[in-house]
Amino acid sequence: MDDPEPPDWYRPGSPHRGWLWQLRNPLHNFTFYVIGIADKCFTRTGKFPKAVFAPDGGWNWAVSRYSWLRLPFISFNGEHWRLYLGWRERGNFGGKVNFGKLPAADPKP
Repeated sequence: MDDPEPPDWYRPGSPHRGWLWQLRNPLHNFTFYVIGIADKCFTRTGKFPKAVFAPDGGWNWAVSRYSWLRLPFISFNGEHWRLYLGWRERGNFGGKVNFGKLPAADPKP
């Protein structure tokens, strides 16, 4: 894991905070390092390659390139729904769908 020791804000005073921190995301290593390329030197090209969502809403797409691999990514940010699927800007694989009134997207492209 990237952070083997829990930070001060995580369950302060709990006698179980160490092992609960290790269990907080059991798929982290899988999505970042087994099927992901977070520990590799790769390039990402696309509409807004450094962002998950397009800054003004709508569609975003990207392709992460590592050696001969081409790993796709697509996202949509609308008024009532938001989704993404594929290899994100840090090299990890992920997917998510949200419905309903949504907060503003990431301000950084």
